Amino acid sequence: MFYSKQINQRAFDYYPQLRKVRQYVRDHYSEYLPLRKAAQIAGMERKYFSTFFHQKVGICFSDWLMELRIRKAVSLIEAENHSIAQIAFEIGYMDLRTFQRAFKRCMGLTPIEFKKKVRMFKAYGDKDHDI
Repeated sequence: MFYSKQINQRAFDYYPQLRKVRQYVRDHYSEYLPLRKAAQIAGMERKYFSTFFHQKVGICFSDWLMELRIRKAVSLIEAENHSIAQIAFEIGYMDLRTFQRAFKRCMGLTPIEFKKKVRMFKAYGDKDHDI
């Protein structure tokens, strides 16, 4: 389901500043990552970086970071048996409610609803349906 706007993934390969930010975020996604920090990594002023990121990638930095974290949460829910709270904190959310809202925004389901569907599909072995 994820974010409805198209993300230009090629921008990360083309622009060295974005490549640095992507690598840093991949290595530190569970940490607090404000726009200011991302701009610093890219070697740009915060406002310029914000505009640059949005123009080149197609969405704002915070939405991109949210999607990246929610993708990680989805893989953790599918693969492991951690609580939703553990997963939220592991991927960088300091507040469970904020994580739940972000997850629902990206996936159309709450994390609990998604986890129940994953369990149901695993239990019944239904591979022909999308979660």
